[in-house]
Amino acid sequence: MTGLLILLLACGPLVACSSESDDNPLNIPTYDPEAAASAEASESAAAAEASAEAAGVVTAESMSTDRYVVTSIPEDLDKQQTEILKAFVNYDQVTWNIWFTGTGVENAEPLTTAEEYQYVYGNYEDVKGETVGGVVRISVTEVFAMSPTEAQVIVCDDQSDLTSYDASGQENTDPAALQGRYEVLISMVNEGSGWVTSNEATLSTNECTVGP
Repeated sequence: MTGLLILLLACGPLVACSSESDDNPLNIPTYDPEAAASAEASESAAAAEASAEAAGVVTAESMSTDRYVVTSIPEDLDKQQTEILKAFVNYDQVTWNIWFTGTGVENAEPLTTAEEYQYVYGNYEDVKGETVGGVVRISVTEVFAMSPTEAQVIVCDDQSDLTSYDASGQENTDPAALQGRYEVLISMVNEGSGWVTSNEATLSTNECTVGP
């Protein structure tokens, strides 16, 4: 352990070392320019990523989960647009988790207006006991901040990988109703305690794409 610690101290993060050499019988670490450049580049990338996270910058990857994959988000979002995007993705992940698990509808209530929650709850009651399997893929194409209290998000929602199951676990997928690609307009409002979803409207079916 002590020998490993000494070697790590000798090979600092910006100085990559190599101890394998016929001309170095004592195995004293020697400087490797190519490895050093690679180490420096890796450290710079890690520092940039840490700085972005600290600044509140979001990426498609950082907003994805195993079953909810964000394939793309708009570039150069300002602070307000970023907050809107984060609030939408949080809402969307929570509601998709309701359909994936068949539970937790109450988790959507603080993320929606009263009217929208009643709509979500009604859908939940209609399919109570059913679950959805697979992965949903989302491409966020636009984030509009119309005012400090009103916003809209446009997404392409690719559900082609999804299947549904009834309360007994038997598959009951209706491809025409479930496995499409939907361009959706989500309206959001800020009622003083953060952005919440107030309405969803489908703009087109099987016309949008989510990319690779």
